[in-house]
Amino acid sequence: MVTGHFQEYEDEYLETLYEFHEKFPGARVRNGELATYLDVSPASATEMVQRLAKNGFVDYVPYKGTRLTEKGLEHGMMMKRRHRLAEVLLTKLPFEGDVHETACRLEHAFNDDLELCISLLLGNPTLDPSGRNIPPANSRIAHKLEAEPLLSSLASLGDSKQGEIVLILTTSDERDVLEQCGVKIGDIVRTKGGDYLCDGKILQITESLAEKIILRCV
Repeated sequence: MVTGHFQEYEDEYLETLYEFHEKFPGARVRNGELATYLDVSPASATEMVQRLAKNGFVDYVPYKGTRLTEKGLEHGMMMKRRHRLAEVLLTKLPFEGDVHETACRLEHAFNDDLELCISLLLGNPTLDPSGRNIPPANSRIAHKLEAEPLLSSLASLGDSKQGEIVLILTTSDERDVLEQCGVKIGDIVRTKGGDYLCDGKILQITESLAEKIILRCV
């Protein structure tokens, strides 16, 4: 278990090393590659990997490069998961800024409780908006995600299921569509034969809008 609070720049190095690990498992990453990727000087990269090695997060061999230890792999994987979850969340919100840059800032605000909450809110997605795999949750929260999620998007709700609307992640135009359908927070929506029903009436909404309606399964 990773303990203590990591500074953001340490998180970034471990997350970057994990990204290299995704592409080339077990391979060493030279300091020059890290420096180029993170847009820092080679001296800064060397100083950081030496610090991470001292703390047991990487195995660093001068002139050969760096690779994550088991401890470092766990932390880097966690940061990459949080980044990609943040990207998924931002794409579901009426957010018009830079998704990647904002996710880079948001990931550092995550703790286990927030990661669990957002994972459940999003239906524990496995792919980010670019189609890349979202790493699995760490052992501290994985068992909580194995239970049936308390929250689900309407689009992810199974057939013949129902839930209470607790959150609507929409733009003003989309809210107008839902208002015309008479849909609001607190309503019970159910699925039947591929249709969405609210108060006995079929909802004429798109799948993309259904993804933004969050339910508490009942």
